[in-house]
Amino acid sequence: MPRFMLTLEADENGPFGEPPPELFEGIGKLAEHWGGEGVLVDTAGMAPTAMSARVRLAGGSITSSGGPFTDEKEVATAYAIVSVDSQDDAVNRATEFLELHRQHWPVWEGTSEVRQLFGPTE
Repeated sequence: MPRFMLTLEADENGPFGEPPPELFEGIGKLAEHWGGEGVLVDTAGMAPTAMSARVRLAGGSITSSGGPFTDEKEVATAYAIVSVDSQDDAVNRATEFLELHRQHWPVWEGTSEVRQLFGPTE
């Protein structure tokens, strides 16, 4: 079965404030539901870029730098890996996840990118 990575991307310095507890409760219930269906492979939130590093290869040189990465408007803040029948199903899962944000954190704005994963499944 194809696997897809659903990333959640947002302006980590945006005017949204802290996520409400109801959002986390909804995410927990959704993860439990997807787990029960056997489609959720892995999921996690990601540390802010201020706690991160970037390693880059350009012009034949490898450099590293610490965050925050202010050159990016939206950055990945969380991800889920799902094993589903099709890209359409993965898009529906991403839509379901964003719907939780719309319901419980209506001021939040962001994007979910849906990308198929290739390679070993185990």
